[in-house]
Order: sequence, then C-alpha cells, then structure tokens
Amino acid sequence: MTGLHNMFLSLERLSGGLLTGLAALFTLFFLAAVALASLAGVGLLLVPAALRLLRTVANWERERLLRWGVEIIHSYCEEVPRSPLRALGSLQHDVQVRRNALWLVCHSVLGLPLGLFGVLLPIIAVRDITFPLWWHLLPPNTAGASVGLPVHSWPAALAVGFLGLAWCAIMFGLSPALARLQGLPGKRLLGSRSQTVLTERIHHLTATRAAALQAHTTELRRIERSLHDGTQNRLVAVTILLGTARRVVRTRPERADEALEQAQAAAEDALAEMRGLIRTILPPVLEKRGLEGALNALAGGCSVPCAVAVRGLDRYASSIEATAYFVVAEAITNITRHSGATRARVSVTGREDRLHIEVHDDGRGGAQEGVGTGLAGIRTRVEAHDGSLIVTSPVGGPTHLHAELPCAS
Repeated sequence: MTGLHNMFLSLERLSGGLLTGLAALFTLFFLAAVALASLAGVGLLLVPAALRLLRTVANWERERLLRWGVEIIHSYCEEVPRSPLRALGSLQHDVQVRRNALWLVCHSVLGLPLGLFGVLLPIIAVRDITFPLWWHLLPPNTAGASVGLPVHSWPAALAVGFLGLAWCAIMFGLSPALARLQGLPGKRLLGSRSQTVLTERIHHLTATRAAALQAHTTELRRIERSLHDGTQNRLVAVTILLGTARRVVRTRPERADEALEQAQAAAEDALAEMRGLIRTILPPVLEKRGLEGALNALAGGCSVPCAVAVRGLDRYASSIEATAYFVVAEAITNITRHSGATRARVSVTGREDRLHIEVHDDGRGGAQEGVGTGLAGIRTRVEAHDGSLIVTSPVGGPTHLHAELPCAS
C-alpha cells in the first residue's frame, strides 16, 4: 500500500509540474518575443513586465516544491524596477534573475515532457487494461493498442490488457524517480547557493554603503549651507550692530542702549539657530532622555494626536538610536504636512536583537518613495544599517511604515 501511495503522490507531483511547465513555456516564448522586440526598441517597455512574469512563474514552482517538503528561499536583490533601463540593469547584477531564466529553459525542456508523461501514462494504462472489455465494439480494422499495433483477435486484445499492466509496473517503478528528476532544476537553480548569496550580499552592501556615503555628503552640504547662509550671516549682523553701537556710544550716548539691545537680539538669534542646527546633527534629547523620551517629545510636537508605545527597549548604539529617531521624526513630519490624518500611532519594540519601528496614520494614503525625498531618505538611512523598510500606503489610506534595524552590535 505504501508503494501505491508513493506512486499516486509522484503522479500528482508530475501533473503539478505539467502546469508550471506550461507556464514556463509560455513565459519563455514571451521573453523571446520581448527580446526580439527590444532589438527594435519597441520591447523595452515590456521588460519590467517580462521580469515580473518570470519571477511569478518561478515562485509558483517554489510553492509547488514547498508543498512536497522542499523549501526554497529566493535571494532577489530588489523588487522588479518599473523603469525599463533599471530592469535591464537588474539582469546584469541580480544573479537570481539569471538563475530563474536558466530554470525556465530547463523546466520547459525537461519538466514539461515529464509532466505530460505523468498525466498521459495513467490514461494509457487504464485504456490498455480495459481494452479487452470493449475492443470488439469498435469498427473492424480500427482497434489497436496504445503503441499503435492493430488488434484483430481476442488473444491480441488480451495481450493489450497485459501491456496495460506493464504500464502500471512502469508507473510504480519510475514515477517517483521522474518526479524527483522534474523537481531537480528548481532545487538547483531557484534557491540560493553560497557563492550566489555572497555575491548578492556584497552587491547589497556596496549599494547601501554608497547610499549612506551619499546621504552623509548631502548632510554635510546641508550643514555647510545652514552655517554659511544662516548662522554666519547672523554673526556678521551682530558684528555690524556692535560696530554701530561703538560709534553711537561716542556720538549719541543716549541711543547706545538701543543699539546694544539690537546687537544682543541678533546674537541670541544666531545662538538659537546654531542650537537648532546642532539638534539636527545628533539630537541632545537622545542623550538626556533616551530613545523613549525622545520619541515622546516628537509625538508631543506633532499637530496630529499621536500615541507612542515602547516595549523592550535597551540603550543601543548612538547611530541606531539616531536612525530610529530620524525615521519617526521624518514620518511624523510627513503625517503633519501631507496625510490629512486625525490620529497617528508610533510603536517601537526591541525584540531578538532587532529594533522594530512602526508608524501608522489614518490619513489619505498614497505615499510614494519617488515623490519627494522623505521616504527615500528614510530608506537610505535604514539600509545603511543593513535594515529593511516596508511602506504600505494605498490611495485612501491608511499608511503604515515598518522599519527594522539590527542592533545586536
């Protein structure tokens, strides 16, 4: 009974592989058509759709193998870009895309025929086993075995019945091996090999570190502009007002207090602006009150009622706390300026050496990373720490932001 059970399971696996094989063959033809059309420049617009279709079919095969106890974890470098040029670039640096394409060819050539064999073989076996029961009902000279031999007598019809038993023996003996052979390309190509993982890891770290350096350079330029255009001008104004006050003391002593008061006000403005600039570099509230206190201070300054829930926090590296603070501050700024929300919620949880940050609002939604620099800046800072960011913001709301930062070190 166990052997029969394994045979039926193998036939089921082969028939499932037939479906993914048909999808793989269709995708292969579609990719070939897009490639030919791209030579004329027309098919470039279809490259993102072709890559999404390739990824979808490969995921179907992963899910099929998972149902039979084979877990295959993909290692895509990124989501499929919407830009045709970026999609073409992913073919160069995303190893998993190339492995998916190679699996597509192998499964179309190998998996599809094996799946077809797994579906047709039981039908042929049943047909030949029952052939002696109904062959005499066929018109003369039309009866024949599944292999094409004509049948004109009862002994020949019984021989066809024994041929059907032979087909069953073939199914019993070969179907498990054929099912394993059909799934072999998926196991080898759809998963991540150690060298592939290392290559993709190096590429990801290179990209995130480059983005971090770019963000650092941009931040330095912002500080330089703020010092040059703001604080420096105010200090120049203080110098001018002090010079004016010295002249007033000699010429019109009765107006000296007014001139000195203006110089003092200008100095206080310059000091306040410098303090504000320092807070944007590394907020002092993080040092004084910790991350929880700093987040409560951010929520208190939000024009939208904002609740803060903090669980399991410890003191982390200053860069991690500063990044978490920046994520929440930028998200609250977006809520205040663009969301039209009536309520917001911030949840920060320390769990399993990772810091989970969630910001939720009931606003109008529709937030996109390509519009403005807020979400893009958040992603750059999070990925610089090897973290992840997921933003869900359908049109009509709500908007949910989830950032995850590793903080074991």
